[in-house]
Amino acid sequence: MLIRVGDDRSGVIDLFLAGLLSSVSGALNAVGFLIAGSFTANMTGNISAFADHLASGAVLLALSFLGLVAAFISGATLAALAIQKGEARGRRGIYAQAIAAEGLLVLALGAVLLLWPATPQALLVIVLSFVMGLQNAVTTMISRSRVRTTHVSGMATDIGIGLAVLFTNIGARRDTLTKLRLHSLTLACFAGGGVLGAVLFGSIGPSLFAICAAVLLLISVPEVLRARRAQG
Repeated sequence: MLIRVGDDRSGVIDLFLAGLLSSVSGALNAVGFLIAGSFTANMTGNISAFADHLASGAVLLALSFLGLVAAFISGATLAALAIQKGEARGRRGIYAQAIAAEGLLVLALGAVLLLWPATPQALLVIVLSFVMGLQNAVTTMISRSRVRTTHVSGMATDIGIGLAVLFTNIGARRDTLTKLRLHSLTLACFAGGGVLGAVLFGSIGPSLFAICAAVLLLISVPEVLRARRAQG
């Protein structure tokens, strides 16, 4: 799931990756909102909030939303740099290593919240935005832009375009249906993850981060080990 890249990936592999990771990002996005009132995967909303607050004169509040965007971009940038460097060195497990790093970050954040409940909300949402950027960069690069697990606006647009193509271009129906399945599953899992994340956070609190981290590590660590065995 995290070793094959681009055209070497099957549609089923992309579906599994999109479903699992969009569920995790949906859950973490919901938790960020419950704790701090900010959607850490929603960069469109954060840019809009920045503009609105800046226009109303709330400069510090505006800058806080801009900080979330910067954290998201930083996560994507660092992930992309690590992947490019890993690919240049022939490290097949670099994508799995990036997702494992995400899992460790989420686990560490959950531990911080459990041990220090008074942790500043700003730190929480900045780390979560960084994590969302990291994950989206990994899935985008490994699938050559077919899978984007936090890009809800883009997926909704692609679904709308795909539905239009079904009615106007019969020859492209098969390829369009494949894309529609992928985008629809991603959107549904992001929403489902958000609902489940909100419910679980209300009952088990920061322990939810351990569950999300476990999912990330369970899909990445075996792939890291498999890649190392394959490379000798």
